[in-house]
Amino acid sequence: MKYYLIAASKDHVLKGFEKGFAQAGHGRKDYISKPAKGDKIVYYSAKDKFENGTPLQKFTAMGKVTDDEVYQPDIKSGFKPYRRNVQFYKVKETDIRPLIDQLSFIKNKKRWGFYLISGFREIPKEDYELIEKAMK
Repeated sequence: MKYYLIAASKDHVLKGFEKGFAQAGHGRKDYISKPAKGDKIVYYSAKDKFENGTPLQKFTAMGKVTDDEVYQPDIKSGFKPYRRNVQFYKVKETDIRPLIDQLSFIKNKKRWGFYLISGFREIPKEDYELIEKAMK
């Protein structure tokens, strides 16, 4: 089992949460193809809204990938993101700041936000479990 962190604005996270899917990097196939069925994901939201958002800096959702392959939904707007089905867990939003010193995947504790800007990365099991504990 592997563990992944996806960075997305909270409004985008909520769309996926409501419909049971995850996407990363605005629907990039190379990102969302990496998790396998059963792998776990956690979302980090730097801001509340994609456009004109205010800072949030919280973990906003987590869950488990439930399908074997990426798919593209039939969206009338022409936007064709790649997605995965996810069973989301009941958790509470959690501020990242109290966890920064304990998270091993964040190497530079003073400039941690730059590390998350890529939008998608594998994280160690121990870090996922620390975040999970804080969110429950």
